[in-house]
Order: sequence, then structure tokens, then C-alpha cells
Amino acid sequence: MRKVYLDNAATTFVSSEVMAEMLPCFNTIYGNANSLHSYGREASAIVDRARDRIAHAIHAKKSNEIYFTSGGTEADNWAIKGIAHAYASKGKHIITSSIEHHAVLDACKQLEKEGYEVTYLPVDKHGLVNVADVLHAIKKTTTLISIMAVNNEVGTIQNLKAIAKTAHDYGIIFHTDAVQAIGAVKIDVQDMEIDAMSMSAHKIYGPKGVGALYLRNGVQIENLIAGGSQERAKRGGTINVPAVAGFGKAVEIAVRDLSINQQKLRAIREYFIGKIEEKIPYIQVNGHPHQKVPSILNVSFEMAEGESILMLLDLEGIAVSTASACTSNVLEPSHVLRAMSIPDEIAQGAIRFSFGKNTSKSDIDYVVEVLAKVVAKLRSISPLTKAGRR
Repeated sequence: MRKVYLDNAATTFVSSEVMAEMLPCFNTIYGNANSLHSYGREASAIVDRARDRIAHAIHAKKSNEIYFTSGGTEADNWAIKGIAHAYASKGKHIITSSIEHHAVLDACKQLEKEGYEVTYLPVDKHGLVNVADVLHAIKKTTTLISIMAVNNEVGTIQNLKAIAKTAHDYGIIFHTDAVQAIGAVKIDVQDMEIDAMSMSAHKIYGPKGVGALYLRNGVQIENLIAGGSQERAKRGGTINVPAVAGFGKAVEIAVRDLSINQQKLRAIREYFIGKIEEKIPYIQVNGHPHQKVPSILNVSFEMAEGESILMLLDLEGIAVSTASACTSNVLEPSHVLRAMSIPDEIAQGAIRFSFGKNTSKSDIDYVVEVLAKVVAKLRSISPLTKAGRR
């Protein structure tokens, strides 16, 4: 059976360059990065190099603004709760959007239980936050605004620089979840006025289980884990040196190859859109028509149910998603699509196709051939079809 992987927004494979960077850390340079002897110093040098690479890639002023975490979810939680707690004496109001990853939304809901007030901004039909809505939501007690850089389900790119400037005009800290943005769009934390930013390695051909939080020097944050001096004593625990080494290399490669990957992925996406529009009627492409990353395409297939499409495609060796990988086992319409005012019957038929640097036109041809048959089969037994909807 042919296998095609179109779920790169969920995770990517580890590239050979990244693997080569990691391998010596398992059996040659295996010291604890906090040990004072030569083994430890060698490991520490690898961690420092990775920190330098990431800082350089996102244009941070100093490498000590990079804090390693177990991934994007931990980075989001630390940023939201850690910054909120650090500035609680100034106010307990937070602004975010209704289409954030659940790592942000659920962290905010935890803060609400502690007495914080959270404003969840609406988005337009394309998934964009209106900067005017941000401005109108600001209160004297607002201490943090968190808006994601790129939506993980529909790929819409937010107007971060304008939102961050609005935050700073009122002395408010600005955080962004950039897990889907690194390697997809250019990130310059200084030019974009970003105070805190969450990142993850496994979306950019790096290892799972490692991420980072960029925190501009001067921004206060509550310590995450007690019990060690690691990460400037803010996050105790033995550093995962192999994963950190791989993360640093993955970020370096992602920035190095950004332009060529954008061109290739855009061509693949447009080829795919053309093919499904030719072969499958009654579809709706979700997300912004232009302001979106080329690697993510969210399509609703009317009169067909998304989970059924996913499972039938899987039987033919094709991997896709119905939403974020963190919520794809929940049989409810996507909170992102609902926030974009897409009716439930349309949202239920949504599939996220996310392309990778190894995706070929031949892969697309196979997927469209199978997809057309799957959708036709499901529509033939759909109650919506039998009711004469179309």
C-alpha cells in the first residue's frame, strides 16, 4: 500500500542533518550539562550553541533570552501563567483570541479559576483578529495580551506587529504562540516587538519533547520548576542535551531554507487546490485566502463527515487531521472554525491537510484520487444528501 503523510502540522520527521547533530550526545558527549568536569562542560557547550542558534534565528538580542522547555505546550503555559502571576499586583486582566491553541486557552481558564479576568477576542470569517478589537478590550488592569502568530488549523497569519505595538502603547506585555510560525514565516522578535514567544522543535523536523520560550530581558515571569539551577534557576531539571542540540540545528535549518520551502510548499498547495476543485464539488477552503502559511490547507467537504473521511483515507495509507493533533480525538466541531462563524454542518466536514518538504505532486495525485472516491462514497449515504440539500 502506498503511504502519504499530510499531517506535518501535527509533527514532522527528524531530518538527517538534525539526527547527525543529536547522535554524538547519546554516547560520546553524554555528560550532564550542569556538571563542572570536562564531560559536563562539553555538554554545556552544546546547549549554549543551540541557544545561540535559536536566538540568532529569531533576532533576539541575547541568547540568555531563550529558555528551553519540554515543548510548545509547556512554553505557552509558562508564559501565560508565569507572566500573569508575576504582574498580578498591577492587574489581573488578560486578552487572548478565541482561536488559540488549547495550551493557551486552557491556561487562561485555569487563571480564571484563580480570579483573573480573560477577554477572548472574536475573529473574522478568515480567522483574523481585528486590531481595533484588541484596543477596545484593553483595561487599566490588563497586563498580558497573547495572540498566536499562525493558526495551527487554518494557517491564517495574524498581524502581530500591529497588535504588539498596541499592547506596548499601553504598557502591556505581548506573548505569541509561534509554534506553527517558526520555519513558515520570518520571525524577528525585535522588529515585531514580541516580549515572549513559544516554540517547538517537532514542527520543523526536530525531535519531539523539546521547545523553548523566548523571554525578552526585563520581562518578569514566575519560576516554573523548583529544585535546580538550570535555565537561570527558572526551570529546574536536567537538560535534555540531545533534544536541545537537535532543536538548535532544526531552527537554524528552518531559517536557512525558509524561502525555498515557502516556494515549494506554495506550489504544492496550489496544485492540490486545483486538483480537488476539479474532482470534488461542494467544497469550502477555510482560512484567509492570501494571508496564510503555504504548509496548511483546511478544506470542508459538504455532506461528508470529517472523522469518516480521515479514517477511510487512513485505510488507504493517507494521513491527515480533522483539527489540531491535541484535540483530533474529540468528536466535536473545531473551536477555530466555530469562532470563524462556519456552520457546524460545514465545520464537521473539515480536513486539515498539512504539507511537508518531501511532499510531491505524485503524492497529491494519489491523495486526490482516493479522496474523490471517499467523499463520493460518504455523500451517497449522507442524510444531508438524501434530504435534498444538494
